[in-house]
Amino acid sequence: MSKEGKQKPNLQQKLEKRKFKIPSRTVTGLYNAIGSTVLLPKYAPHFSSEVDINDREGACFLIWNHLSRLDHLYTMKLVYPGRYNMVAGYSEFFRSHLHTVFRLNRILPKKVYTQDRLGIKAINSIIKQGGIVTFSPEGMSSIYGTNQPVVPGSGHFLKHYGIPVYCVRMRGQYLTSTKHFLEERKGRTEAHLFLLFTPEQLKSMTDEEVEDALNEEFRHDEFEWTYERGIKWEMHGHSCEHLDEICYRCPKCGAELSMEAEGDSIRCKVCSNGAMMNDRYEFIPFNGSCVIPRSPSQWVLDERAAVIKQIREDPEFSFSEHVTLGYLPPDKYVNKMKTSEPCGEGVFTIDHKGIRFEGTKNGEPFSFELGYSTVYSLAIMTSTAKFSLYINGAFYEFTPDRRSVGKMLLLTEEMHRYHYNSWRNFKWYDYLYEGVRLGIDREQ
Repeated sequence: MSKEGKQKPNLQQKLEKRKFKIPSRTVTGLYNAIGSTVLLPKYAPHFSSEVDINDREGACFLIWNHLSRLDHLYTMKLVYPGRYNMVAGYSEFFRSHLHTVFRLNRILPKKVYTQDRLGIKAINSIIKQGGIVTFSPEGMSSIYGTNQPVVPGSGHFLKHYGIPVYCVRMRGQYLTSTKHFLEERKGRTEAHLFLLFTPEQLKSMTDEEVEDALNEEFRHDEFEWTYERGIKWEMHGHSCEHLDEICYRCPKCGAELSMEAEGDSIRCKVCSNGAMMNDRYEFIPFNGSCVIPRSPSQWVLDERAAVIKQIREDPEFSFSEHVTLGYLPPDKYVNKMKTSEPCGEGVFTIDHKGIRFEGTKNGEPFSFELGYSTVYSLAIMTSTAKFSLYINGAFYEFTPDRRSVGKMLLLTEEMHRYHYNSWRNFKWYDYLYEGVRLGIDREQ
C-alpha cells in the first residue's frame, strides 16, 4: 500500500503503541519544584516517613489510599529524588490539559475496573526497568470520604510480582476537594510513607489475606478524622454545594432525590428536614425536629442499608434515568477541562437482570446490556455528577439529568452483591447484610 493509502493511527492507537520508560531526572526535578513551592503549600501538608524508598534495590510498588485527585503531589514529595511512574485512568490521557504532562511524567494508562492488556504491558515495562510503579488498589479516588474495597484480584496481582510494596497513608486530602464539589479548600493534610509488604510476606500470604490487609490498612473516614482533631477548613460558603449528589435520601421522611444542597445548607424539598454545615464539616440541624446523620459518610451508609433492603423486597425493582452519553473522539483531545465529548442520549436502567442503555450515539441507535458478573460498580472518575463504563473496551460517560449518580452507584454495587458478590463489602460492614441473601458464593 502506498504512503498516501495508509491511514494514520488515531490517538488511542498511538497510546497503544507507546513505549513507557522511567521519567527523566529533569522532569522529576521540575515536578518536585513546582509541587513543593506552588501547589502543595496551600493544602497545609505534613509529611513523615519510616523508610527511604530510594534505599531499595530493584523494582517496587508504591500504593496509597486514594483520597483525591491531588494525591500525586504527596507521593511525589515522599519519593523525591526518586522517580516513579504513576498509574492513571485511561480516559485521562485524552484530556487536552493533561496529555503533555502525562507524557512527560511517563504516566501509565489503566482502564478502571477492567483487565486491559495496555495497562499490564505498561506496568511490566517499568518493573523490568527496576522502577517504581505507583497506583491505588481501590481503582479510583474516594467518593464519600471513606475508602473503597480494593479491586478484586489486587492480592493476586501483588503476589504475582513478588516485589516490595511501599505505602503512603493519606489523611485530609479528600476534604481539600470533595468529589461532589471540586472547589479546593485548606485545612490540614498528612502523608506517611512506610513498607507494607516484603516479598517474603507476600509469598507467605494468600490472595485473600493480602486483600484483607489492604482493606484494613486503608480503613479510614475523613470526617471522623477531622472531627477528632477539630480541624477548620476554608469553606468559602460552599460547604454543602452539590452534596445532594451523594446524600440523596431524606433521613427523616425517606423521600429519594428530594434533597437540595446549595451553599452551606442541605434541605429536603418534601418535609424541610435539613442542616447547615460548619467549617469543621459538622452538620448543624435547622431545629430540634430535624433528623440528620453525624456525617456525609454516615448518611451514605444509611442509604446503602436502605438500598440493600429495597432491592430484596421488590423482585421487579427497576430504576431508570435519562442520561447524556459521552465518548472519547478518536482524532482529537477533549478540551475545556471536560472528561468526554457528548455524542448521544438515552435511558440508563438498573434492575435485577443487570444494567443497560438504550439510546443513540452519533445519530445512530446504540444500546448495551451488562450482567452483574461483569459489572460491580460504576467508575466515578472526576465528579459525582457523572459516571463511566468501558463497553467492549471503549470508554463511555453518562450524565443523568437529575442528581442521581449516588443512587445509581449504590444500586449497581448492591445488585452485584445480591446476585454475584465477587466484590465484597468490608467485613466490618457485615452487619448490613445480616439475615439477607448475598450472591452465589455465600448462599446457604
